[in-house]
Amino acid sequence: MKKFFKIAMMFVAACTLSTGLVACGDDDDDNTTDPNALNETELSIQQVTKQYLESVVFTTYTNLANATDDLYEQLDDAKAKFRAGTLTQGDIDQICAKFLEARTYWEASEAFLYGPATTFGIDPHIDTWPLDLDALAVSLSNSAQVAMLDNGDDGIAYAGAKLGQELLGFHGIEFIIFRDGKNRTLASLKADETDEAFEGKTVSGEQELVYAVAVAGDLRDKCFQLEVAWRGESAAKAHQERVEECEFETQVGDFYYGENMLNAKKAGSTYATWQAVLIAIFDSGCSNICAEVANTKIGNAWSGEDVNYIESPYSKKSFEDFYENISSIKNSLYGGINLSSANANSLLSLVQKKDTAMATKLNTRLDAALKALDTCRKGKAFVDIINSGVKDANVQAAIDAINDLDDALQEGATWASKL
Repeated sequence: MKKFFKIAMMFVAACTLSTGLVACGDDDDDNTTDPNALNETELSIQQVTKQYLESVVFTTYTNLANATDDLYEQLDDAKAKFRAGTLTQGDIDQICAKFLEARTYWEASEAFLYGPATTFGIDPHIDTWPLDLDALAVSLSNSAQVAMLDNGDDGIAYAGAKLGQELLGFHGIEFIIFRDGKNRTLASLKADETDEAFEGKTVSGEQELVYAVAVAGDLRDKCFQLEVAWRGESAAKAHQERVEECEFETQVGDFYYGENMLNAKKAGSTYATWQAVLIAIFDSGCSNICAEVANTKIGNAWSGEDVNYIESPYSKKSFEDFYENISSIKNSLYGGINLSSANANSLLSLVQKKDTAMATKLNTRLDAALKALDTCRKGKAFVDIINSGVKDANVQAAIDAINDLDDALQEGATWASKL
């Protein structure tokens, strides 16, 4: 009722503000301009944004939420089977496969970390490395703390609030279920932990599983938060309910993050223009992860600045992580996941229509970066290369190719600002 009254009064005011030259009932054209009306370029960007959100961001985070939910359930089941003496190597192998699936979705989301993953601190919460093994040994040898973790939803909440990001997320679970690039063996899990960080402490496989289950529950909940924060009410109902139960934040102002983008130029959106949306995708999203892969994820260990700064050392999947990071850039530009050519409503197709040379540069450098990383992942694991102390020319080639791609992405952001 209030909304109708307001609109009606605005209409009356618009009519009475005429200077007598034009009456409300006149048949002449109304020259009033709708402030929310979009021009041709803005309409094109709006289409790109819808395609990007629905086919890349929403889909990726939904896949991640579902995979981490499955991972938690499998680990919880493994804990029960371990205690019953019925856990098999096949069970462990399935958990490892599910972990790598979830890990792939997460790494393929890193070209859009500029949203709730950053705002709500989810990225460092679930993906900090290196894992603090010394602190983990202390925690797992503390029977009172293990008991707190071994308490269903309360144990999950305890893990998320008390363990700290150096013991949470993917890499804590990775340590429990992988060793030296291979799936953990059942025999190893049945014995006490032998990693050198645990020397002088007695930690059983059961205690490790208790920890892994609680951390996996926290990981799942944070991935639900990501999905709901982007998708809003279109996210799975059960996921929305869990996020509400955890009392997690999910909005920027009055909008979910997808809505915030789709309401660019309107009151309440953090995007003052539609061009700002493209700049965010190019710069805050794609360029940001590009620079991080080249200069931090690879660069820290490669340069010798921090030889222990190695992502996924227990599964030895570092290069796979980096490849998926760059794939997330491709997905963002192509408007879909694992496409062989860009969708007609994609960002790359928009660039192609307006600047063929820019589109060609982006595509060429994207292909070169992926090819360089593919070469790396077919060779020695990154952790083995760093530990060997022998430089591998393929790694430097990958760094160079990724930096070249980053240059092109920054040019893309500048191009978008001038549309």
